[in-house]
Amino acid sequence: MIGTMNEFVSPVPMPALDAQAPEPYRGIYGMPMFLNVQTHDFDASREFWLRGLGFIDLFSIPGQMTHLRRWAFQDVLLFPGAEPSGTSAGVSFACVLSQLDEIAKRCEELVPGCTSGPREMPWNSRELTVITPENTRVVMTAALPMDPNGQSAAWLREGGFDIPG
Repeated sequence: MIGTMNEFVSPVPMPALDAQAPEPYRGIYGMPMFLNVQTHDFDASREFWLRGLGFIDLFSIPGQMTHLRRWAFQDVLLFPGAEPSGTSAGVSFACVLSQLDEIAKRCEELVPGCTSGPREMPWNSRELTVITPENTRVVMTAALPMDPNGQSAAWLREGGFDIPG
C-alpha cells in the first residue's frame, strides 16, 4: 500500500463491476490530507462513521478525538464541538460498487432519511450522498467500468479526455 516517500500506490481498485474493496489500512503514515469534523454528539457521530460508513477507529483519545480510517488516505478526525447550524463541509470517499447499497442500508438504520442515491453520474461513477449526524455531506463514489461506446465516454471526449474507442 505505502512505499517510499516518493512512491505512491493507490488503494483504489480499477473500475469493474466485481471490484473488491481493500481492507481498512491500519498502518501509520504522514497524512497528505484529512478531514477534521467537529460534533456536538461525539458518541453518535463516532458510531455512525464506524457502523454506517464503514470506517475503523485507528485510535482514540477518550472524550477528545477519534482518528477514523477506511482505506489508505481516507482519514477523518472527530472532535467534540458545537451543534451545527447547517450542513458543514463536504467530502468524497472512493468505494467499490458492491459497497454502496450496504452503506446506504446501514446509514439509514442509524439515521433514517440521511441518504440519497446512489445515482449514476456523467463522469462515469455511481454516487451515494450521506448526511452524517454532525451534518457533514459525505459522498461515497464508485467508479464504473468505462464503456468506450457509452454516453459517459462521449461526454468525457467532449471535455477533451482521450478515451480509446
